[in-house]
Amino acid sequence: MNNPDNSQAPSVLPTLETAPIALHPTRCAICLTEGNATELYPANFDQATFNAAVFSARRLPDGVHYRMVRCNRCGLVRSDPIVDLEFLAKLYARSVVTYDDEVPDLKFTYGRYLDRAASHIQRKADDGKGALLEVGSGNGFFLEQALAQGYREVWGVEPSTEAVQTAVPQIRPHLVQDIMRPGLFEADRFDVVCLFQVFDHITDPGGILDECYRVLKPGGVVLCLNHNVEALSARLLGERSPIIDIEHTYLYSKTTLSRLAEAHQFRVLEVGSVFNRYALRYLVRLLPFPKVIKPSVVNGMGSSPLGNIRLSVALGNLYLVGQKPM
Repeated sequence: MNNPDNSQAPSVLPTLETAPIALHPTRCAICLTEGNATELYPANFDQATFNAAVFSARRLPDGVHYRMVRCNRCGLVRSDPIVDLEFLAKLYARSVVTYDDEVPDLKFTYGRYLDRAASHIQRKADDGKGALLEVGSGNGFFLEQALAQGYREVWGVEPSTEAVQTAVPQIRPHLVQDIMRPGLFEADRFDVVCLFQVFDHITDPGGILDECYRVLKPGGVVLCLNHNVEALSARLLGERSPIIDIEHTYLYSKTTLSRLAEAHQFRVLEVGSVFNRYALRYLVRLLPFPKVIKPSVVNGMGSSPLGNIRLSVALGNLYLVGQKPM
């Protein structure tokens, strides 16, 4: 649990493919140091873990993860080592949409925090709500919500081929199948940039924040909503928490996410706990039942009227609103 991190050399996994998959050390996104971290949990995955199903959004938690460490200097939690970005991009490109039943609740929750973020933007009375970009947009369901809330222009960036292809016709032309990178959009274009349950997955969060800053208009805002590694649920469950997952490169607290945003020129306007709206059946999916009984419990709740009960709870997410100065 408390082993100091002394290893910096890349390691190589045994492979089921023609070439081995290399694992590379990560560095703290705040301190920019490699090593200088304390191990929280040892790695518990194998080669078979690296498939499209595992890297699909909102799958059933399976408890598989990289080696997890905490930076000794700033406290940021990260996976170390991990596979490289190119390999991850291929996995996400083959990932599938698995959250259709949860879309109404996701729209409700994300729309509420979009309103909070947008309240900080100064506009003329006749300007409307302007342009919005979502990074990691899936099939674009939130872009539908943004249009319903009055945004005149919406765009999404999404690596999954299947997600883009299943977007509704109104949204599909506004999805760019790619990862967020320099050159996709011109500078000073958007009023709002959103990242919902995406930031934990990003291998270069500083680079993404820099690109979000570049494409935002002066006075525009970035809205991040992601897991809170210091939430009560995460602290109680420890390694059994569903956020300890091989998809997650970094896990943030309110403090570390704020420090990272400020290090990349954003003025932090708000940071706090998120009240998500969930169906009871989805909450049951997150509970750490023994693997031998969990499928039966989940299936039973899915077919029961109780599974449709909606609850608004602060289960373990945080949000941050950062602003590009005028």
